[in-house]
Amino acid sequence: MSDLPEGIDHFISHAGWGDAAIDPIPGDASFRRYFRLRRDDTSAMLMHAPPPHEDPAPFLNVAQYLAGHGLRAPGIIAAQPDAGWVLLEDFGDARMRDWLDENPSGEQAAYEGAVDALVRLHDAPAGPFSPYDMAAYAREFGLFTEWYCPAKGLGVDTEGFARAFAETLQPLVARQRPGVTVLRDYHAENIMLLGDPRHGAEQGLIDFQDALVGHAAYDLVSLLQDARRDVSPELERTMLDRYLAATGAGADFEADYAVLGAQRNAKIVGIFTRLWKRDGKSRYLDLIPRVWAAMERDLAHPALEPVARWFDTNIPADIRASGGGKPA
Repeated sequence: MSDLPEGIDHFISHAGWGDAAIDPIPGDASFRRYFRLRRDDTSAMLMHAPPPHEDPAPFLNVAQYLAGHGLRAPGIIAAQPDAGWVLLEDFGDARMRDWLDENPSGEQAAYEGAVDALVRLHDAPAGPFSPYDMAAYAREFGLFTEWYCPAKGLGVDTEGFARAFAETLQPLVARQRPGVTVLRDYHAENIMLLGDPRHGAEQGLIDFQDALVGHAAYDLVSLLQDARRDVSPELERTMLDRYLAATGAGADFEADYAVLGAQRNAKIVGIFTRLWKRDGKSRYLDLIPRVWAAMERDLAHPALEPVARWFDTNIPADIRASGGGKPA
């Protein structure tokens, strides 16, 4: 195939897969590309994450950590990280989101499995990863005023936004120490179901290369306030209660969950706007109303009063009522 990356034949031949058929898999929002290799009755997943835009070394490090603590990251068959090549165990095509589209009656079981996987992750010692500190939180929530507000033609108090979020996040940052491993993009499109969740299927984890050490609520809110799939408030409450019962998380956990929900959702609105403005990927604009609705629920929590006050002052009521609307 003429559109295959340079060096692919050399890498898969040295990995012992030179005779495999190569099927490209459509990509999403990064420079990474994926290919499924097939031979006889076996298959493997090939990731190409070429420098300078990508670096597979963090993926390999996190995969090793997860596997070492009993979680199902894909096994590494071969790797040449300097050239951006990694050959992985193939988890198949049963993404949790797609499986639920076809098996809606399995929703509760699938989310129970995903929550229980987080409980196991949080029982493990935090990995050797960078901290999810205030600087990291600030870089992320700042995407809202950097990309979304200009796209809507809004002249807002950017410094006030940063102060309000910093004030809100400061107690949480103190409470999250020593921290847990945070995968940062844990949701129904990044969980592979290795069997039927109603019969105890394992959760195959992917897209975890940006892991940090931070707060236990972050991945939970990523799962239960999913930008790409509707999760009912009732299911969100049930799964949050399941996590609380399993971990005995303290009284501040629900406040921190709401704060990180607002932080993450503000970031996602900014990222989706950037994907449109910078990268020409307009399909992400259709996801903003779902993210915005979750953010509004978070803003109703008393812990977010400074941020909620900023929204009341800076974001017009008609924009909020429309779920953020599509940027102009």
